[in-house]
Amino acid sequence: MSENKAPFYITTAISYPNGRPHIGHAYEAIATDVMARFQRARGREVRMVTGTDEHGLKMFQTARDQGRATIDLADEMSGYFREMYARLNISYDNFMRTSDAAHHAASQAIWRAMEANGDLYLDRYEGWYSVRDEAFYDESELAEGEGGTRLSPQGTPVEWTVEESWFFRLSAYQDRLLALYRDQPDFIRPESRRNEVLRFVEGGLKDLSVSRTSFDWGVPVPGSPGHVMYVWVDALTTYLSGLGYPDLDGGFGTFWPANIHMIGKDIVRFHTVYWPAFLMSAGLPLPKQVFGHGFLLNRGEKMSKSLGNVVDPMALAEQFGVDPLRYYLLREVSFGQDGTYSAEAIVRTANADLANSFGNLAQRSLSMIFKNLDGALSSDYASHEDDRALMAIVNDACRTLLPREFEQLAFSVGIEEWLRAVFACNQYVDTQAPWALRKSDPERMRAVLMTLFQAVRALAIAIRPVVPAAADKLLDQMGIAPNARDFDALNDAGWFAALAVSGFTVSQPVPLFPRLELPEGAGEA
Repeated sequence: MSENKAPFYITTAISYPNGRPHIGHAYEAIATDVMARFQRARGREVRMVTGTDEHGLKMFQTARDQGRATIDLADEMSGYFREMYARLNISYDNFMRTSDAAHHAASQAIWRAMEANGDLYLDRYEGWYSVRDEAFYDESELAEGEGGTRLSPQGTPVEWTVEESWFFRLSAYQDRLLALYRDQPDFIRPESRRNEVLRFVEGGLKDLSVSRTSFDWGVPVPGSPGHVMYVWVDALTTYLSGLGYPDLDGGFGTFWPANIHMIGKDIVRFHTVYWPAFLMSAGLPLPKQVFGHGFLLNRGEKMSKSLGNVVDPMALAEQFGVDPLRYYLLREVSFGQDGTYSAEAIVRTANADLANSFGNLAQRSLSMIFKNLDGALSSDYASHEDDRALMAIVNDACRTLLPREFEQLAFSVGIEEWLRAVFACNQYVDTQAPWALRKSDPERMRAVLMTLFQAVRALAIAIRPVVPAAADKLLDQMGIAPNARDFDALNDAGWFAALAVSGFTVSQPVPLFPRLELPEGAGEA
């Protein structure tokens, strides 16, 4: 089987649900969903897994402070993530909760495999721990905070922890990890993240504490009463349990190893140092790539509750629409780098690209076919050089340029290539002036409108992973069958003739992208 038709497995990070989802969660989910939809449209069998990472000290303390059972908090918060995914049209195949019994079984299976390999031993842990990060830090990584407090590299408080713990022999994997980074340079992307990890591992690795005894909210360590697994051991194992591991029939045998783990840049170390070492120890294949995307900044500022600038993605979807929000985040943010957003920017981009450019192109083209040709399509027309030139631009963008960039997660570049084709179509309309041709040369008008119909269909199929609801609404209006909306359909030379003789006629089109208005009181920052 060729690589471009092989099964494809992609995951989001497994979100920690001690609070409601924010725009950063939405951004990652949307980008992962676009890649999953894109690969499905390329003809690949795709599995997308997401979920919530519900164990750990932070969840335990949050629930305790609220005077409730930890599982009740986990149930409530996990529900908010499901609601967000449904609202944002995220096409995941499996939503795993680390509190699920099947996940506990998977975590204990990989633990036993690491233990069988001689990589786990019992000892005493003394060191600095950040509850907020659920991470251990070396003295050399800490910074001085106010009043002599110690802070992690993420700026979070750390506390000195002493307890009996199981340890994983991470130090034994330093050379194998360095060889992995050397031999598979695309294992960590983008390059800046790879360089950070390389420097960290070259500095030397210490064995990792992988169990806790100070609380019991977690996956029990097999054969070691009183110990629960360090939250990152079982959180990372979600990528396996989401495929039914250790049962090969749940999809694990088909889809593992993962093609891409899509994660935030703040958790790259866990995914590119700990995770591959755990997998090596357990004798399991390694994921092909870990991509650490950047942060979303609100008007250039990092979001925080203290600044009062944390934005609810559900509110943004309600204000601006799901497809315009999805489009903006992938169009305006160079994936892998930090990006900024604001209400003004979303409105500006959605109106310029979607309402005024693509939406207007589709509306004009279908309206003119409806009004001037009674909605009838015909493949029997004399093609002009200008028509062929336009279709060459459109086909190059939709069949080659956008797919090439999306394969590399360069979403904004791929959309830019698509948008150039949209602009070319609008220029073609203005130059050909089919409204004038109606009287002077009706046959030429028909050729122009048929060319536009074919161009709009290609553009809709290409951008469909980004704006799925709007694209499907348009393709429905154009009579394009649901099973003819993938990238293979763009290479079907006979589709238009078949549609034209089928008796389908274009009805009065419904606008796709109403112009957005700024919320009252919003203004340029």
